[in-house]
Amino acid sequence: MKKIVTINDRGTITLPKELRRKYGLETGGKIVIEESEEGLLLRPGVTFSVEIYSEKRLQEFQECNEDELKDFDLG
Repeated sequence: MKKIVTINDRGTITLPKELRRKYGLETGGKIVIEESEEGLLLRPGVTFSVEIYSEKRLQEFQECNEDELKDFDLG
């Protein structure tokens, strides 16, 4: 599918409704734009939260896992 869209004075483009639906793009969603040999590639982007664990939190995980493993026969 090819579509022609207009770039406004702020550099904003509006993606056609059928493409937004097809690719699950919603208001506030993210799109990744990459340069390729053929031009610009637009694809849906995904963001997610990342938790960086402290040494204390890692120790809690280890202790919890050790307690749970006591109940299993690991042969």
